[in-house]
Amino acid sequence: MSRFLSTKYNTLKAYTPGEQPRDRRYVKLNTNESPYPPDDGVLAAVQAEASALNLYCDPTCKALKEKIAEIYGVEAENVLPVNGSDEILYFSFMAFCDESRPMAFPDISYGFYPVYADINRVPKFEIPLNEDFSVDYRDYCGLGKNIVIANPNAPTGLCLPLWQIEEIVKTNPENVVIIDEAYIDFGGESAVPLTKKYSNLLVVQTFSKSRSLAGARLGFGIACKELIADLNTIKYSTNPYNVNRMTQAAGIAALNANDYYTENCRKIAETREYTASMLKKMGFEVLESKANFIFAKPKGISGEALYSALKEKGVLVRHFAKERIADYLRISIGTREQTDILISSIKEIYEEKARKEK
Repeated sequence: MSRFLSTKYNTLKAYTPGEQPRDRRYVKLNTNESPYPPDDGVLAAVQAEASALNLYCDPTCKALKEKIAEIYGVEAENVLPVNGSDEILYFSFMAFCDESRPMAFPDISYGFYPVYADINRVPKFEIPLNEDFSVDYRDYCGLGKNIVIANPNAPTGLCLPLWQIEEIVKTNPENVVIIDEAYIDFGGESAVPLTKKYSNLLVVQTFSKSRSLAGARLGFGIACKELIADLNTIKYSTNPYNVNRMTQAAGIAALNANDYYTENCRKIAETREYTASMLKKMGFEVLESKANFIFAKPKGISGEALYSALKEKGVLVRHFAKERIADYLRISIGTREQTDILISSIKEIYEEKARKEK
C-alpha cells in the first residue's frame, strides 16, 4: 500500500476474482461462464451500436428496462439495470446499511459480501452454514438485520425453496432482504414474483451466466419502485452512465433470444448431472447443485493438490483456501467435450499418483 491510501482501508481485504490466465490455452472451468457463445442477434446488435460510441448512452436504460419488465412480468419502474450484478449489490450496501443497520449473510457464500461490508464500514453477521453446507432459513427468520443470500448459493450450488425465501422476507419487514439469483436459471425457482407482495425484497440477477454475457457486464435488480428509487439515488451519485450503449443493446437482444438461452441452460443442467455422476464414480463427494457449477470433494487427494495438478494439464477449476472448504473444488459446467477432458485429466492424475505411491 502507498502512503497515500486512506487509513480507513488499511485492513480491507479485496475480493479475489477467478483466474484469467493468458499463458496458454486452458479448458476454463473456474469462473462459471457459459460455455456457449451469445446468440447471433446479440452480436449484430452490439455491432450496430459501435458506430455511435462518440455519444453517451441512455442513462435511464429505458428500452432495456422495458424489455426486462416485459420478460419478468413487472413494471419498468421496478427494474434497475446495472454494470454487472456486483454493482447493484454494492449499491445496496451503500443505500440500506450503516453502522446501525448491519448486513447478515452465510459464512460460506459469495466473496464480495464481506468486502462490501468492510469497504462501507457496515457491521457484518456471518451465519454458519449447516454441516451439509445448506442454508438454514430459520437462522434468518425474524433476524432484524438486512440480509443477502445467494440462491443458489455459491460456491455450494445448493438452493432454498421459494417458501423458505418468503418466510425470511415476511419475518423481517423492517429490513431489506436481497436474494442474489445469479444462478437461478439453472434449476431454482425465482423470487421475482414475491417483489409484488413484499416491499422489502430486492431480487438481483445477471446476464453473465445463463445469457452468455460475462464480458459485457450486465445485471439488474427487481423490487418495489421505492427501493429502486433508493438505488437510483446511489447510481446517479456515482456513475449515471453505468451501462454502456453496446451492453444495453446486447441485453435487449439476449432477452429477445430467450429460447436459445433456455435451451443452453437445459444442456448445462444435463451436463452438470453427467459431470456429477462421473465424479461420484471416482469417489468424489458432490453436492446437489442447482447452479452451472458443482462443488466436489475429491477422494485421496487434497483440493489444492488436485487444483494444481489439473492446472498443469491445462484445466482450470476454482479452489478456495477457507479452512472449512479447502478440500473442495468448484467446477464450472462446460460443454460435454470439456467435461470429458476434465474427467480424463482427473483419471490421469489418480493414475500418476498411484504409480508414485508404489
